[in-house]
Amino acid sequence: MKTSADSSSILLEQRRLAACAPGVGVQTARYTARAKNAEIWDVEGRRLIDFAGGIAVLATGHGHPRVVDAVQKQLAQFHHTCFQVTPYESYVALCEQLNALTPGHFPKKSALFTTGVEAVENAVKVARAATGRNGVISFSGAFHGRTLMGMALTGKVAPYKTGFGAMPADVWHVPFPADMLGVTVEDSIKAIDKLFKADVDPRRVAAIFIELVQGEGGFYVAPVELLRHLRAVCDAHGILLVVDEIQTGFARTGKLFALEHYGVDADLITMAKSLAGGFPLSALTGRAELMDAANPGGLGGTYAGNPLAVAAALEVIQVIGAERLIERAQMLGAQLVEHLQGIRRSTPSIAEVRALGSMVAVEFRDPSTGEPSPALVKAVQQIALDSGLLLLSCGVYGNVIRFLFPLTIEDSVFAEGLQLLAAAIRQATA
Repeated sequence: MKTSADSSSILLEQRRLAACAPGVGVQTARYTARAKNAEIWDVEGRRLIDFAGGIAVLATGHGHPRVVDAVQKQLAQFHHTCFQVTPYESYVALCEQLNALTPGHFPKKSALFTTGVEAVENAVKVARAATGRNGVISFSGAFHGRTLMGMALTGKVAPYKTGFGAMPADVWHVPFPADMLGVTVEDSIKAIDKLFKADVDPRRVAAIFIELVQGEGGFYVAPVELLRHLRAVCDAHGILLVVDEIQTGFARTGKLFALEHYGVDADLITMAKSLAGGFPLSALTGRAELMDAANPGGLGGTYAGNPLAVAAALEVIQVIGAERLIERAQMLGAQLVEHLQGIRRSTPSIAEVRALGSMVAVEFRDPSTGEPSPALVKAVQQIALDSGLLLLSCGVYGNVIRFLFPLTIEDSVFAEGLQLLAAAIRQATA
């Protein structure tokens, strides 16, 4: 029998190293005992302010009482039947809401899955079934998941593709525009034109995938002119535009969906993460005639649209409206940007602060060479962790800190987190 001593972080870490596959990377050795809204307490009672949000999953925070209550009520009824065997009304209701809430004034249909990459995989399947084409285009720096097709679409080698061999064919990448990477919108547009002239006939391309804010790639925000050009290219060549809202969706950017900032319609939209407030659920919503292209049985999964996760999602949507989290994302993002810009004035290693709503990032580079500074980011993260603040990094070079705090975070906890962040940056750059 285990004793209380076995719950210490050191012993738990030893057990993890002995029992768990190292390919599942772990950022910290802080083992969670409990969490509430934007705070986590580990097994040794140490408190962390959570600016990671389970990697963008917890827009409504840890253990939101309304979400917990909705799941408990569903659990008392049934927790699994498989929608494909004996369906249930809540799955239908969520699809109806997603069809209504996603941008685009045209008939839509939806399908529910379990993970974000499942939504991506099924978007590829729908695009290929609807167009009769195989080719897929995505962007450098993109992250679309860890399955084989998800890895192929992902535009970042380490750690996602390293050692896993050849990727699926007919997947092509073009540069994503980012000032810090020296890539302009014109560069991206020219790369697409060149791709069509040198590598792949556009009549063989089923879809173009894009994140409107690159999650793992560095929180670079897609310019409006790029998305408008992609829409025009897709229309000209019969290609589908697929927008990956897995990290940007559900109020994070100051809109329910980031696509609402652009005035451009997508053909298919993938969703996950904050959709169900921490319960495993993803969705694919698209034009009805496209979603109708897959044969019955071609989409789905045993756990797809699990009743508990669906109950959580239906309540999350209500909470976002009731607690005005779209507006709160705008306010918190603006406060954080102002705070970081103030730090930047006395910190030459901060190269850029960028944001769309509460998707905020700060990029660190060596001021004398302009080269990325991943070591500095790691130092900031460790100092912050030691003082009680949890931060995530991202970027092709690992030199960006991204912020994904719950949008429900209390003002006092948010202010405390900002102070810890400033202290960590000052100490790391001293």
